[in-house]
Amino acid sequence: MNRAVAVLRPEPGNARTAALIAARGGRAIRLPLFAVAATTWTPPDPAGFDALVATSANAFRHGGDGLARLRTLPVWAVGRATARAAADAGFAVEAIGARGVESLVAAMPAGRRLLHLAGRERIAIPDAVAITVYAAEPLPVAPDALAALAGGVALLHSARAGARLAALVDRRGAIDLVAISGAVAAAAGGGWASVTVAARPDDATLVALALGAARNGNTGRPRE
Repeated sequence: MNRAVAVLRPEPGNARTAALIAARGGRAIRLPLFAVAATTWTPPDPAGFDALVATSANAFRHGGDGLARLRTLPVWAVGRATARAAADAGFAVEAIGARGVESLVAAMPAGRRLLHLAGRERIAIPDAVAITVYAAEPLPVAPDALAALAGGVALLHSARAGARLAALVDRRGAIDLVAISGAVAAAAGGGWASVTVAARPDDATLVALALGAARNGNTGRPRE
C-alpha cells in the first residue's frame, strides 16, 4: 500500500497540492502548519527600482491595492506558480527561476536595483530592498495529526515549514522529506529517514518525487 504524503503548506496551496497528489493516485494528509495573511505596507516609489523579485505567489495573493503602484516593474519570479500569480495580478514577468532564488538573482544583469516583496520571515536576497507584504502565523497541530506522519513522506515548500516540522516531530527517522530547495532541506536539519531536494522549485516536481518515495521507499540519502 502506498504511504501517505503530508502536505504542510498553507491554504490555498495546501488544497491544490493535495488534489494533485490524489489525481496521481496518491494519498494525502492535509496538515497546514501556517496560515498566511496580508500585512499593512506602503509601496515605495517604483522609480527607485529596476525589477521586482518574487519568491512566493503569496506576495501577489496578499499584496492588496499597493501592488498597483509597482506594475511598471518587471518581475523575476521563483517558480512557475509565482510567475502565474504575478501575471494574474497584472505584472509583466521578465524571467522565471527554475532552480531557486540564488540562481535567479545570479542571472540578472549587474547593478540592477531590486525590490523584494516578501513574507515576514524570509531568506534575505543580497542587495535587494525587502518589504513585508504578508505573514505566516503558526497553526495548532494536534498530537494525533503528528503521529499520522510516521512512516510517510512530508512535503516541504518553505524553510519555515521545515524548521517547524523539525521542532514538532520526535521520531524524525520515521519520515522521508521532499524539499523544494536545498535551503528548505537545510532548515529541517538532520535525522530524517531520507531527504530529497527537487531539481525544480515547482509543485509538479515536488509531488512526483513524493509519490515516488511513497511507492518505492526512500528517494534520497539519509541525513544524520
